Amino acid sequence: MMQTEFEFTLPRGFVDGEGQVQRHGRMRLATAVDEIEAVEHPQVQAKESYLPVILLSRVVTQLGTLPEVTPQIIGGLFASDLSYLQDLYLRLNSSEPVMVGTVCPYCSHELQLQVAPLG
Repeated sequence: MMQTEFEFTLPRGFVDGEGQVQRHGRMRLATAVDEIEAVEHPQVQAKESYLPVILLSRVVTQLGTLPEVTPQIIGGLFASDLSYLQDLYLRLNSSEPVMVGTVCPYCSHELQLQVAPLG
């Protein structure tokens, strides 16, 4: 059976209205409709840079104990968490390996690593 949902842990976490930090979640593989409807969403039509927020709000199926994941929740993530989810989305939905920039913790040399798709 094909795995279509994947667990993740955000680097920082979303701070909900009660001050609780929500870090653990699940993301499902995107469908063609997810991508088409996200591109056609009125907020994306008004400002193209809003696309990742709409797209991720469709494919993140769980975030901690929150009852649902909305564009407002994704938009309220710390930048490092949004970047993490964007990278995870690419790894899950790309048929090509993804290149990730990193720095060696020992010698501080910058390098590119090839990360295999998860899906």
